[in-house]
Amino acid sequence: MPGCDADPAVLDWARRYTRHPRQFESQLQAVLPRLVYVQQVADHYDVAGEFVLLPWVESYFQPVPARKRRPAGMWQIMPVTAGAMGLRVDGHYDGRLDVPAAANAVMKLLEQYHQQFHDWRVAAYAYNAGEFTIRKMIRTHGMPAEQPVIPHWPVRKVTREHLVKLLGMACVVREPERFHVSLPTLPDEQHLVQTGIPHSMPIARAASHAGMSVDALRHLNPAFRSNTIDAKAAPYLILPVRHARQFRDALLEQASTAGDSIFAGAGTATDPTPDASTARKTHTVKRGESLWRIARDYSVKVSQLQRWNQLSGHTLKPGQTLAVSAPN
Repeated sequence: MPGCDADPAVLDWARRYTRHPRQFESQLQAVLPRLVYVQQVADHYDVAGEFVLLPWVESYFQPVPARKRRPAGMWQIMPVTAGAMGLRVDGHYDGRLDVPAAANAVMKLLEQYHQQFHDWRVAAYAYNAGEFTIRKMIRTHGMPAEQPVIPHWPVRKVTREHLVKLLGMACVVREPERFHVSLPTLPDEQHLVQTGIPHSMPIARAASHAGMSVDALRHLNPAFRSNTIDAKAAPYLILPVRHARQFRDALLEQASTAGDSIFAGAGTATDPTPDASTARKTHTVKRGESLWRIARDYSVKVSQLQRWNQLSGHTLKPGQTLAVSAPN
């Protein structure tokens, strides 16, 4: 999408975001695990990279709790919209606050908008104002021209400003030195991965397995509204890599102590045999599988799969064998 100098309002918002450079860097560092996770999902759906920053515009990547009929989650999704997106919302679980579920639903929706309108600016308008409103706008005024960057459509001020803010934040990421800020980096161990759970369990037990405080686990998994992780609502947790590894090890130890022969339903291909910790795990690619999906299923990063298998891109072939764990 257009850069910093595409419209004066875009540059103005970029400067607003970075008015206090150290504070901006600190805010960005705090939300970086979520941002990087969303980036991986956006890449899977081939959505324009600017939309990775959409939760910054909506909520600064904060898991905004649900209140009656108001929007919730870092994507600020309305209850009725959640239903249309296939996200479950009830008294026990709110999919709008589920990082993987909501990110996939939003990116899928944006992908559909772009397939319909063939213009990412219009897709951004549709996300904010609704598809019906934008279709009506197109019937009345036609598709917007490439210039100006911010379409001269009679949309609400909040809808126009929504696009301006998104491009403003993208401007900062594109040219951080221009605004005297440094973009933070995320250590491998802090990357978030989707970690399967074999059955429902108290949140306190899940936190203990992961080596985290209950509050820290809740902050990453706010979709669960009670004191129980409901595997029927979502058969996974979102955890930093190090804690995901500790969580899986705790489950394996528990299963071994109980005499279980099969570790099922956890969404990973962990081998429960005694020498599982020393054998390097592999995965045979099935038709239709992507590198991103395999990385998610094994709670690793795409970049790790690429490094372990000497892959320069994302292309896979059915029958291909991938290493899905680090070399011993």
